[in-house]
Amino acid sequence: MELKTARLTLLIDPNKKVAFERLCAQQDLTPSQVVRQLIRDYLAQHGVQYVGSGLIANESPPADDVAPPRTKPPSKHGAPVPGKRHTGLTGG
Repeated sequence: MELKTARLTLLIDPNKKVAFERLCAQQDLTPSQVVRQLIRDYLAQHGVQYVGSGLIANESPPADDVAPPRTKPPSKHGAPVPGKRHTGLTGG
C-alpha cells in the first residue's frame, strides 16, 4: 500500500476552496483524492516515473487510490476534473 504521510500545503482563494470542496462532495470524492489524482496525471503527462512509498516497483497502487478514466476533456482554464467514482467509500 502506498504511504500517505507527506503533507502539501497550498494557499488558494477561499471561494475557490468552497467550490472545489462542494464539487468533490457531489462526486463522492474527498479533496485529497482529487488532488492526488491530479498530481499523478501531471507526473504522467510529463513522463515522470516514480515508485510510490511502500510499493514494490511492479506492484499496482490500491484500487481506492486510482481514479477511472476522465469523462470530460481538460478545460481551457484549468486542470481536468476526474470522473465520478462509485466506490461506496467516503473517506480517503
